[in-house]
Amino acid sequence: MDSDFIELDGVEKVFDVRRRTGFLRRERREVRAVDGISFRVPRGEMVGYIGPNGAGKSTTIKMLTGILTPSGGRLRVAGIDPSRERTKLAHRIGVVFGQRTTLWWDLPLRDSYRLMHRMYRIPDRRFRENLDRCVELLDLAELLDVPVRQLSLGQRMRGDIAAALLHDPEVLYLDEPTIGLDVISKAKVRGFLRDLNAERSTTVLLTTHDLTDIEQLCDRVMVIDHGRLVYDGALAGLHEVGESERTLVVDLEREMPPIELASDLAVRVVRVEGPRQWLAFPASASAAPLVARLAAEHPLVDLSVREPDIEAVIAKMYAADPSRQAV
Repeated sequence: MDSDFIELDGVEKVFDVRRRTGFLRRERREVRAVDGISFRVPRGEMVGYIGPNGAGKSTTIKMLTGILTPSGGRLRVAGIDPSRERTKLAHRIGVVFGQRTTLWWDLPLRDSYRLMHRMYRIPDRRFRENLDRCVELLDLAELLDVPVRQLSLGQRMRGDIAAALLHDPEVLYLDEPTIGLDVISKAKVRGFLRDLNAERSTTVLLTTHDLTDIEQLCDRVMVIDHGRLVYDGALAGLHEVGESERTLVVDLEREMPPIELASDLAVRVVRVEGPRQWLAFPASASAAPLVARLAAEHPLVDLSVREPDIEAVIAKMYAADPSRQAV
């Protein structure tokens, strides 16, 4: 059970889509949102589940929560079939969808949490302890009496994360949990999730387009594209397979010719606009030696590192081998 806490064997989800082709005519076609996915997630692991828009990430999570029923294959969470025992599973999982809230729109956060207290039949003492911890670590104290509809996206996201954890779920599904958050709030959420995983061995499945979330939280990453699992392993391995690059944006004191560095890194200037230059280097490499060399040899004013786009990484993977299957 612990080694196969979440298990999928050849899981498929097919939707029938009808498109109007004439005044009284419609064309029917099948869309395979998930196409034969298989993987295992042990209890207590934090896994990044990433891919481009429309790849099948949210569909997978909806099947794992019981919202959708698979068209084929076998799926279990903690030994439970989600679609057949959805109510039983609900007490063991927490879910946060970045674009949809589980909170009551016109109620203050505090009242939403009280409703969940009753819905999940959480013991009073445990509820107070969990709520106090979430309020402190997610900085919600000043928001508890504010109606959800008046919260910013970032504030609502923090409120949703707290709501998903009040009943001590064994599994937490997070869909874009840091969307709309500023840098400080993102750091708080990431630290909170790390502590949660370390202290309570909560299993976390995280979908995001922010690779920093994955790098700071997950040792393992799975990539899905066109409904198929195309990579399962370490993030560094994904960068190597996709030959992805990070970009160092450098602001100099004055306009200069393209920077040339005598370095072991494969660094190249991809763009120059006045005193600003964009340097690309392998995503699997550390930026520290490159930054140190630049600071020593050039008049720097400012710099920043931009992470590679996930969709670009996957596009390169497919360009290198169109027939690539699950790893």
